[in-house]
Amino acid sequence: MDNFRIPIGDVSEDAIDWIIANLDGFFSVLRTIFIEMYDGLYLVLSTPSFAVVTILIGLIALLARGWQFMLGAVLGLLVIVGVDQWENAMSTLALVIVAAFWALLIALPLGIWAAKSDGFSQVVRPVLDFLQTMPAFVYLIPALMLFRVGVAPGIVATIIFALAPGVRFTELGIRSVDSEVVEAGQAFGSSPGRILRQIQLPLALPTIMAGVNQVIMLSLSMVVIAGMVGAGGLGGDVISSLSRLDTALGVEAGLAVVILAMILDRLTNAFGRQSGLFALFAKKRKAARTAREQQLAT
Repeated sequence: MDNFRIPIGDVSEDAIDWIIANLDGFFSVLRTIFIEMYDGLYLVLSTPSFAVVTILIGLIALLARGWQFMLGAVLGLLVIVGVDQWENAMSTLALVIVAAFWALLIALPLGIWAAKSDGFSQVVRPVLDFLQTMPAFVYLIPALMLFRVGVAPGIVATIIFALAPGVRFTELGIRSVDSEVVEAGQAFGSSPGRILRQIQLPLALPTIMAGVNQVIMLSLSMVVIAGMVGAGGLGGDVISSLSRLDTALGVEAGLAVVILAMILDRLTNAFGRQSGLFALFAKKRKAARTAREQQLAT
């Protein structure tokens, strides 16, 4: 038994070496896409003055949840400005939005597929368990080798880390839809695609939005790790404060992360519950769909 050893690490290293040697062009394209999306979004967020961005976010908060949330969001953003973390906060927000977008772009179709296929669900569950339990630092090793230092490996590690809740909640939401409602749609001759779009997804929206919320929160929790690979932003300041034992800088950067997390959490919850402005949009969409169906019936 002294010489018994499973060479999983060696196999993984050989696989990464093969990918670098044969698929370097593909990952270079992905790196360019990630960087361009991040740079463009950061430009949009950082070019206007903080007052303009704060007012816009305050208006969205007012329409979504009311004046209490608007007041809290505005005060939180002013605190970020007051501790001189505005540019870093916008950088982190851009990274989180890009990573969450790609994570959801992958997670939602996989969740729908898992809800429709028991076999695929059984296959994907252990993969999701692996992604959620593997230490996030491990993802940085191949990410750095494939995407080099900068914002791209931080985005990739964040996507992998935040992916699982989106798949799980999407599957749970669709499977939780009352089977009698689905059977009624089938009885009226609706196609599976129409049942998915007009029955299952709308009824599963609160659960799906809970998954979106978790994806965004996990993405924010990865900003420190992203800072370790040169992504900058608030994570970069946290890493810098750790290396210099600078308590003040660490608290300020950490507080900015908390404020962003609270704002994004409340906004996604408002969308999931369809309150405020989102409720108005939902009512208009439902009324338009009902009118269209009545026209088709006549």
